[in-house]
Amino acid sequence: MTRADSAGDDAPPFRVSFVCTGNICRSPMAEVVLRAHAERAGLSDRLAIESAATGDWHVGEPADRRTIDALERAGYDGHHHRARQFEAADFPRLDLVVAFDRGQARILRNWAPGPAEQDKVRMLLEFGPESADLQDVPDPYYSDEPMFDRVLEMIERSTSALFRQLAPALRQGIR
Repeated sequence: MTRADSAGDDAPPFRVSFVCTGNICRSPMAEVVLRAHAERAGLSDRLAIESAATGDWHVGEPADRRTIDALERAGYDGHHHRARQFEAADFPRLDLVVAFDRGQARILRNWAPGPAEQDKVRMLLEFGPESADLQDVPDPYYSDEPMFDRVLEMIERSTSALFRQLAPALRQGIR
């Protein structure tokens, strides 16, 4: 998170983008989960959350049906999602870009216009201490429904940890 003087209610929202391969499985899950945390905490106006893909295969499509089903089983709504591709031009308006595997992180860092933007790229599992021995969130696309549920559980743990790190500064209006 970028630190600036506390701007209180006038502070622009902290902007997070979750980026996976196609923007139909992992990144929409994380977007929905983090948005739910922000809404429950009354901080949705201080946190702008989006998701995108490194590839363009699914641009404009809804989340994968298995993603929507896994989210529903866990009490979330993923019906409103539409896939989009991340662009290097997105970096300046974002504070944090979260990748799900090392390949995506490498692509994003290569697309970054400079070192400051490269530093915005983080791996999701970095935020959850219980996932320290893992680096990548597996892509469930070629798997079955139980794998989507397991991936969502991993995403929930790490996204919750990310929100716990962001929430104090968000409450104080610090960016």
